[in-house]
Amino acid sequence: MSSGPCELLHKVLVIGEGGTGKTCLIRRYVHGIFQATNKATIGVDFALKVLNHNNRSITLQIWDIAGQERYGQMTRVYYQAAVGAMVVCDITRPETMELAVKWKQDLDSKVFLGSTGKTIPCVLLVNKSDLGHLHKTKEEMDAFCRENNFCGWFETSAKDDKNVSTSFNALVEHVLAATTDLPSEDSKSANTVKPNRPPLKKEESGCKC
Repeated sequence: MSSGPCELLHKVLVIGEGGTGKTCLIRRYVHGIFQATNKATIGVDFALKVLNHNNRSITLQIWDIAGQERYGQMTRVYYQAAVGAMVVCDITRPETMELAVKWKQDLDSKVFLGSTGKTIPCVLLVNKSDLGHLHKTKEEMDAFCRENNFCGWFETSAKDDKNVSTSFNALVEHVLAATTDLPSEDSKSANTVKPNRPPLKKEESGCKC
């Protein structure tokens, strides 16, 4: 008798400065919709996305962390047990790319793959490509990612649905590769994440996702 598909649950983080479009990207990826006006995330919110990958059912628990949280004391709690991350910057605000490095440093200092001490896979998203152009060459971006320990980068647009699924799928591949060889207890922990708090309410604003 054949067994059913293996079920995995992986926690991934979407972080970056406020207003870079994190919530818009998540909504596009999970629900296939884009809303030009949004509510600013306060604290943390999360969404679920179920994927089928090589006869495995993978549930991504996507944590949407507010931009102001890097300046607080809660990121260590929010990052706990994550196995992958995306840092989002805004193509129209070059300073958010430099601040993405601060987010990456914060991430790398607070969460690791089980007991291995290795940092979790992290992809850089340069979002809102529908509103501007990237003023760096591919070679410069590749070097930037190598220097700051990003697995890779994508130019994205939640509005145009540009590279949204592609970037999440790439992160999933990195996560699966990174967690395959984890010790059994670490692997079990990585695959059984439960939210330790409910999503917090959001306040009305412009697109401060």
